[in-house]
Formats: sequence, structure tokens, C-alpha cells
Amino acid sequence: MAHPKPLDPYESPRSFYGSELRRLREDRGLSQERLGELVFCSGAYVGQIEAATRRPQEDMSERFDSVLETGGHLARLYPLVTRTIPAKYSVVAAEPRAEPEPVTRMRFAEYFTTVAELQSVARTISSFSPTLVPGLLQTPEYARAVFRAAQPLRPAADIADRVRLRMDRARIFDRPTSPLYWAVLDESVIRRPVGGAATMAEQLLSIVELARKNRIVVQVLPFSAGAHALMEGELCLLTFADAPPAAYVEGPHAGQLIDDSSTVAECVLSYDFTRVAAMPPEESLDLIESVAEEYAQGRGDRHRGARAATAAATTGTAAR
Repeated sequence: MAHPKPLDPYESPRSFYGSELRRLREDRGLSQERLGELVFCSGAYVGQIEAATRRPQEDMSERFDSVLETGGHLARLYPLVTRTIPAKYSVVAAEPRAEPEPVTRMRFAEYFTTVAELQSVARTISSFSPTLVPGLLQTPEYARAVFRAAQPLRPAADIADRVRLRMDRARIFDRPTSPLYWAVLDESVIRRPVGGAATMAEQLLSIVELARKNRIVVQVLPFSAGAHALMEGELCLLTFADAPPAAYVEGPHAGQLIDDSSTVAECVLSYDFTRVAAMPPEESLDLIESVAEEYAQGRGDRHRGARAATAAATTGTAAR
């Protein structure tokens, strides 16, 4: 990067590792891109490690040491990094500020900022959503209803800004090299009338349109599937062309980015178990279209009982 962000090496072991990698790289006169070429990863991934937004891998540490001729310095630091989780990766809602944080300064909830950046460069994104349409697939009116339900006292201008930012993220599907996006939706996602019948009809038909255009793959996990491997919450898996995979889990007002290889592997297995329990993609689209038609005809609102849970279910997803 031309202007690497300032980093406090004493903030966490991961920050210390990143600052040491940056120091050693610069001492050798190498750019992030050149170091990436020498250790078989991207310059962007090197930058993420230096900025402490991604955790280094053990074999990568050894390759860094070899190329930078450190005498094993980074490999010795690696065990310290793996025993700690930086605060930026697992953040509970902060204490209220004396002055509200302007939306223009905080684009997303703090715990989601890194995930939003990684989604924009991911090769594949695989998500499971138990309650709401994933943010990347939301229509403006659906997103507006989600934000308003979660934050009923927030000014309309702030809600509009958040909706705009969410729509900006969805533009990754317009790129020629957009990521492969695979979404598994619990049936409650398409049954819960967020924003009313017209909003739901538009939202569901938008999902179908993206799928019919081969931009995304969608499966519905039916109520009849019963218990499944991801009943405890939302999951998003990310893979990259030249960086290790990562997983993101989220609950109300908190989220955690995971890049420990063994934990990511467990998340992948849970996702696969859930995916095979879901309806096939074509059957899923038929169901989504059918439910959209119910909403369009004013029959979808018969699921009124779900409305009471909408605000509680949206607090996590609304933050991003």
C-alpha cells in the first residue's frame, strides 16, 4: 500500500506481528506486492497481515522468515498471535458516546468493517441466514424496514445513509468478476413480512432475478428440515484467490471474524451439513416465487405472528 495505516505495535500480539513484518519488509526494500510474489500470496494479503486485519498462518510465517532472512523471528511470534483474539475481531456494542458518531465516519458497525472489506475482494461468499435476507441481497425498501425496526429513534437521514451504503455493497454483483455467492435461507426469512407485503414481494422477486441471471445460488432450508447444524446463528464463509479462507459469525450487536484454520474448517462442515438439508436451488426458487406471489396478492401477511420478532431479529444484521 502507498500509505499504510498507522499501527500501534503494542495494541495486541497481532499488531506487534504486523508491525514487525512491515519493518522487516521495508528493511529489505520490498513492496507488499513483491513480498507477496515471493511467498506465493497477494500483496493485499500481506497488507492485511501488516494492518492486523488478518491473522498470519504458520507456513506463511516460515516463508516470510525465509525470504526476509529473519532467522525464524516471525515463526517464533506466530504462537503468541494464535493465543489471542484482537478486539477488532470480536466487538460487543460500545458504551454510548457523549456525541453521536457521524455516519460518514463510521460506515458500518465497527465489528463488521473488516468483513465488508473482505467481501469486496472475496472469490466466494457462502452465507446462512436464519432470520433475514442477507445484506448483500436486500432491496432498498427491505433494508429500510430492517434499519427502522432495529433503530426506531434514528433520524430518517441516517437511515437513508445506511440504506445507501448497503446498496453500494451490493454493487459487487455488477462487476464482471463478481464473487460466487451461495445463500442458504431459513424458510422463516421468506415468511417474515418485513416492511409489509409489497416490500416482501419486491424483495423475494429480486432474489429470484439474481439467481435466474446466474449471479447467485439460493437454497431454502424448509421448516420440515427440523434441527440442523447452524441453528445457533448466522454464518458467512469467505474464500480468496490468494489468501486463506475466513468465517464470520454474528449475533445481536456483536460479530466475530474467524481465520483460525481449524475453526474455519468446522464452520465449513456445519455449512455443508446445512446446505444438504436445504431444498435444491430450482425448487427453492419455485418456493420463493410462490411466496412472492402470495405477498403480491395480499396473502403473505397471514404470517403476522412473525412481526413481533422482527425488531429483535434485526439488531445484528441492521448494524451492517
